[in-house]
Amino acid sequence: VPLFICSLGNPGPAYADTLHSAGHTVLTRLAAYLNCSPFTRERAWDKALVTRAPDNGDGADWTLYQSPTYMNVCGKPIRNAYRSWLSGMSGGEGRLVVLHDELEKPLGKVSVRGVEGKGTSAKGHNGLKSMMQVFGPGGVEFVRIGVGIGRPEGRGSKEVGDYVLRKMSPGEKKRVEGCVDEVVDLLRRLERG
Repeated sequence: VPLFICSLGNPGPAYADTLHSAGHTVLTRLAAYLNCSPFTRERAWDKALVTRAPDNGDGADWTLYQSPTYMNVCGKPIRNAYRSWLSGMSGGEGRLVVLHDELEKPLGKVSVRGVEGKGTSAKGHNGLKSMMQVFGPGGVEFVRIGVGIGRPEGRGSKEVGDYVLRKMSPGEKKRVEGCVDEVVDLLRRLERG
């Protein structure tokens, strides 16, 4: 099954390498791991950064898409890009996979939800909420691969907001990027159906 692998994160250099943009960090590392060509702006898909995994003879058909908008409004551009991509697939077959940060999980720990209808809550994640609102109940099912970013000491909204929007230290970034082997294994299982 071809995969449309989408990362959630906020756009621009101010948000690059923040904990909340861990999905983008993992997608960028995944592209390097797969020896993809550099990301280019896809005009037809709201100028999102896009690349495709090369055909290494294994039959993998993976498109990597970095959401170009802020988390709370990412649903519509992702839906439009996914529909456009899906219309180009032979037989109209494909699967949407979303890489995102996961508050509460230990740094770099991978979790999977949305497989066989399990784990349908957004768990307070504004990017996932936006997608669920746009795709609607009974709409396109998508698999969510969460990458742990830990949790601040307090639970107040300001403290959580400051925490997720801070830049990762080099050590934290290395741990987040270090989950790519596990993510690739999950993606290979998903493409097999």
